[in-house]
Amino acid sequence: MTTSPEPRPEPVGAGSGAGTGAASRAGAPAPADAPKRPTAAFMRARLSHLVALGFGSGLSPVAPGTVGTLWAWLAWMVIGNWVQGPALLMFPLLGFALGVIACGRTGRALGSHDHGAIVWDEVVAFWLVLALLPAGFGWQLAAFVLFRFFDIVKPPPIRHFDRTVGGGFGVMFDDLLAAFYTLLAIAAWRALG
Repeated sequence: MTTSPEPRPEPVGAGSGAGTGAASRAGAPAPADAPKRPTAAFMRARLSHLVALGFGSGLSPVAPGTVGTLWAWLAWMVIGNWVQGPALLMFPLLGFALGVIACGRTGRALGSHDHGAIVWDEVVAFWLVLALLPAGFGWQLAAFVLFRFFDIVKPPPIRHFDRTVGGGFGVMFDDLLAAFYTLLAIAAWRALG
């Protein structure tokens, strides 16, 4: 049996909005070894890509991490209709294990260990936050804002782990730290309030 080669996404070009590095941000052509911008065809080619790209949310040309986190929130509301209580923790736990594999494979295919389109790490980390959060939309909204803040700013030691731990585990782990900071901030807020 022969298999067709996996579709390869186009290299990131000037003005695509998804490039990395100073050259891409300045509008200059991306270097030849720059990470590729994934396409819908790339995502559909392998289950690992579909998962790592957050079932399409990572293909957003603007703020894919935020879009992936919004997708996680919506998916969590749907999951909550069928699963209740401590069983909800099963989703972030299994999602983490799946993410280590899927994000590692997809990062290798894209030529970038933690490509911006890989958002499964945000999905799983935010699921963990939602699983441990007090009930209520207000707490969820506060957690969303805090989580995005910690994930973007990457206060110590998040930035250290983001830069030094590679592979799928590294992709997933730094977002777990952002989730921990989020839950810590919520706990402090509740203690003071």
